[in-house]
Amino acid sequence: MPPIENITTLRVRYSETDQMGGFYNSRVLEWFECGRTEITRKLGVPYSEMETRGLFLPLVETHIEFVGRARYDDELRMTTRVAMFGRARVRFEHEIVHAANGAAVARGYTLHACLGPDGKLIRPPAWFVALMGL
Repeated sequence: MPPIENITTLRVRYSETDQMGGFYNSRVLEWFECGRTEITRKLGVPYSEMETRGLFLPLVETHIEFVGRARYDDELRMTTRVAMFGRARVRFEHEIVHAANGAAVARGYTLHACLGPDGKLIRPPAWFVALMGL
């Protein structure tokens, strides 16, 4: 089965730019979060419902490669894919490109621990594994 993925359209807002006119680098983590929450919403379980069901996914590691530029009002397309990693972790991979021409802007991943309501590591619940197609 191919990995589950979602495409999110973003537009660089003025507040996301720096003095050099490009997007400020930390914004990519916020965009990755948008991709992550939209993929679970697309699959029918918004992140808020995951927490209600007792699954929490705190960020434990991230990696970002800045490979291009984006400026105010540029329309971007972000592809987010799901991949399992380890027994109590989930990895989301992201790629951001310009919507107009596909030119790469950034790519990377976020790695999340699976925690129960008590804050302790747990294996991903069966419903979550099935939802993610893993």
